Amino acid sequence: MDLNVEGVGRILERATALEKEDPLKRDHILAKRRIALLFYESSTRTRTSFELAAKSLGADTTLVSNLSSSIEKGETLKDTGLTLRALGAEAIILRHNSSGAAWLLEESTRLPVVNAGDGMHEHPTQALLDLRTILAHLRQGATNVTPETLSGVTITIAGDILHSRVARSNMLLLPRLGAKVVLCGPKELLPEIATGAGPGIEIERDFEAAMRRSQVIMMLRIQAERLAGLQLDLQEYKASYQLTGQRLAALAPTALVLHPGPIIRGMEITAGVADGSQSCILEQVTNGVAIRMAVMERALLSTPQGARV
Repeated sequence: MDLNVEGVGRILERATALEKEDPLKRDHILAKRRIALLFYESSTRTRTSFELAAKSLGADTTLVSNLSSSIEKGETLKDTGLTLRALGAEAIILRHNSSGAAWLLEESTRLPVVNAGDGMHEHPTQALLDLRTILAHLRQGATNVTPETLSGVTITIAGDILHSRVARSNMLLLPRLGAKVVLCGPKELLPEIATGAGPGIEIERDFEAAMRRSQVIMMLRIQAERLAGLQLDLQEYKASYQLTGQRLAALAPTALVLHPGPIIRGMEITAGVADGSQSCILEQVTNGVAIRMAVMERALLSTPQGARV
């Protein structure tokens, strides 16, 4: 994530302002600007959120997926991006299965490229909407963030850390605001090398011990599509790391429960917890629209190049 703490604050502040803006006035901010959504991976929340955000600002959008374009015929990312630019796209929202794809596309096209998830690398707007959700509950929705804003807050991220770009973006963002981030999972999904991930980050193998310390618990699904033959005992995993109502009530009765989706009910989280009073999962989805409005406005109006987030 290229944003500094001050830049994060500006995104949060603008997201709140845009959310409150009269829709008829907001609709003129990016009126008739052309934004291409280039998605090489399936997506529900992220794609729809970006599309609704762009249209809320008055932009025209077009969706290009790998299943309904020349990508299926072997066209490279560079050539697809150059084609979109030649067709009049002024910015590209990219989700790709290769780490670093957003950087490559921006270098090739010289268009603003917003990273909607690249391989196992990052998912910056998800981390920003997660932060907005946390601030809404723990800091009265503060937008004027500093390196001490989340001081005293412990956030456990549990599950498939190894393959999670969401975990990585949150690990880059949350400690910079003073939070302690505790990574929790089995060695297969959280290698010991992650202990060197940076200041403010630690590993705790005992999920229940991590829960006792936490004001926020973020659950991640096991990414079966990325396991590549990794052997994992799912029953043992559920016994050790599933977030159940019983565990939540006993160990973290006031903690916020987050999940970037998609949720695999009955695997990393039970249905009762996902739908329960401590769950902020749908709030995260809602916050995604406001955050992405602010990010796209910044990409098209503030920084014509180098606008990756």
